[in-house]
Amino acid sequence: MNQDPTVNAGDIARLAGVGRAAVSNWRRRHDDFPQPVGGTASQPLFSLRQIEAWLSRYGKSYQVSLADRVWQRLKAAGDLRLGELVAAAGALLTGQDHALERDVAALVSELAAEQGAARAYELLCERYLEAHSRQLSVTRPELAALMVELAGAKGGTVLDPACGVGTLLLAAEPYRALGQELSETSARIAAARLRLRGIDGRVAAGDSLRRDAFDGEQADAVVCDPPFGERAWGYEELVGDTRWEYGVPPRGEPELAWVQHCLTHVKPGGTVVVLMPPAAASRKAGRRIRANLLRAGALRAVVSLGAGDLWLLRRPRPGDRPPGEVLLMEGGPGLTATAVARREGNVRIIDLLTDDVDLTPARHKQRDDLGRSFAEARERYLATSAVPPDLKVLERPVDHPATTVGELVRAGLITVAQAPARMSLNGGEVPVLTADDLLYGTPPSGRTGPGEDLVPVEPGDVVASYSTVRVVTFSGSVLGPHLTLYRVDPAQLDPDFLAGFLRSAGSRTTTGSSRFDARRTRLPRLPLAEQRRYGQAFRRLTALEDALRETTALGQALVDLGFEGLAEGHLRP
Repeated sequence: MNQDPTVNAGDIARLAGVGRAAVSNWRRRHDDFPQPVGGTASQPLFSLRQIEAWLSRYGKSYQVSLADRVWQRLKAAGDLRLGELVAAAGALLTGQDHALERDVAALVSELAAEQGAARAYELLCERYLEAHSRQLSVTRPELAALMVELAGAKGGTVLDPACGVGTLLLAAEPYRALGQELSETSARIAAARLRLRGIDGRVAAGDSLRRDAFDGEQADAVVCDPPFGERAWGYEELVGDTRWEYGVPPRGEPELAWVQHCLTHVKPGGTVVVLMPPAAASRKAGRRIRANLLRAGALRAVVSLGAGDLWLLRRPRPGDRPPGEVLLMEGGPGLTATAVARREGNVRIIDLLTDDVDLTPARHKQRDDLGRSFAEARERYLATSAVPPDLKVLERPVDHPATTVGELVRAGLITVAQAPARMSLNGGEVPVLTADDLLYGTPPSGRTGPGEDLVPVEPGDVVASYSTVRVVTFSGSVLGPHLTLYRVDPAQLDPDFLAGFLRSAGSRTTTGSSRFDARRTRLPRLPLAEQRRYGQAFRRLTALEDALRETTALGQALVDLGFEGLAEGHLRP
C-alpha cells in the first residue's frame, strides 16, 4: 500500500471541524495551501501529511481520530480496491478470513475495541458510501424506513433481491434476512453488516433474475429497490420462465420482471413493496401485465413520491376474492405508512382496464371534489395577504458608525455554532432543522440520533444557510447540516436586526455563496430600540416573501383546478 494517505475536501473539513466552504476559502486565500496530489479538478486529493503541517502552521486545531486513521490507510490503496478492503474489514470483524495487511488489520481491530465492532464497521461503510456516492445506488434512509413499514417487514423473514449494501434489510430488522446482489463486493459488505447486527441471514452474490439464489424459497415480506432501465436483463434467455405468472415482461420493461420475481418469493398473503420508475405505471408495453396484476388483486396501491413510485403488492391466497378498487395516491415529504394505511382504494379497477391501463396517481384524482376544491382554493388564495413595511424614502443614505459581525463575536455579543461535520439524518428521535425547512419556514423535518456534539436551536437564534436567514421561534430541535447559528445577547442586540443585515449582505454577494464571509458583514451601531425598529421591518419583509411563495403555489393550484373543473363539467362560467 502507498504509505502517504490522501484526503479530499470533505475529509479536511472533518479533521478541522469546519464546513466545506471554509476549506474552499482556505484554498483561495492562502497561496501556501497544499496543492492537490491526485484526484480530479472537481474532486482533488491532498496529501494528509501536508494538510496536517499546514493546519499546524496556521494554528488551526484538528484531530485525526482513530476512525480517520483507519479510513486513510484503506484509501491509500486507491479507489479501485476500496470496496474490496471495506469488505475485507467486515470479514475480519466477523471472524472470517480476510486479505488486509497486518498493520491495517491491527488498526481495524483497535477501532472495533474502541467503538464496538458493529459501530466501527458502520463508520467505515458510511465513509465508503460517501466516497462512492456516484457509483453506488443506496436507498435513502427515510424511504427505506417507509418501505419496510409499508411491507410490514419488521421481524419474520424478509427478502431483498437487489440488496446493495443491505440498507433495506437493515432497516427491516428481520428475524431472518435473505439478500442477493449483483456486485460481489457489495454482497460481502451487506453480509458483514447483518452479522455484526446479530441478524441471521444469507446474502448471495449474483444476478437475481438470471440466477435466482433463492429459487423455491418464500419470505414473509419482500422489499426491493431494483436498478431502473436495465435493458440487458436477460429477456431472451428468460422468456419461458415460470415466474412470469402475470405475463412475459417486454424487453423494455425490466421493472415488471422484478415485480413478478418479488411476488414469486413472498408467501400467500404476504406483502411486496417495490420502488418503480414513474413511467412504469403508464408505458404501453407493460399494460397487459398491469391489467393482470389488477384483475388478480395482486397490485393494491401505487404511491407517487415524485422521483419514483412505490408499488404495494400482495400475493393472493387461493380462493381470495380480488378487491374492486386500487389506491392511487400522490405522496410527498414526510409521508408515513399510517397515512397510506388510512386511505382506502379510490379508483375502481374496472375503470382502469382500458386500452392504456394507466396507473399514474396524478391522472386519477378524485373528480367528484373538483368544484369544492376550486372553491376552497379560491378562498385560500384571496385570504393570502401580506403588507410590506411602510419605509421612508431618504434623499441620501444614512451613514451610521458601523461594526462587523466578527467584532461582535469577539466582544461576546454573538456566539456562532455549526452542526457537526459528520451528521447522519437516517432517522432517530431528535428533530433536525434542515436547510429546506429554513428556506420555506416549515417545522423541523429531519431526524437524527442523540449525540454530545449536537447544537440545540432556541427561540431567538438566528440561523443562516447559503440562501436565506431566519430568526427561529421554536425550541426542541437541533441544527442541521450546512447551517450556521448566531446566538445574540438580547440585552444588546436584536436578532431580527442581525438577521436582516446578514440576509442583505448574502444576497449582494455576486461571486458565489461559498465566498460570502458572514463575519465581515457590517451592521450600524444603533441603540437597542432603534435596532428593534429595523428588526420589525426586516421581519415583515420575510413574512411578505413567505406569503408571496404561498400565493404563487395557491395560484397555480387554483388555475389547474379551474381548467380541470371547466373541462370536465364540474364548473361553469
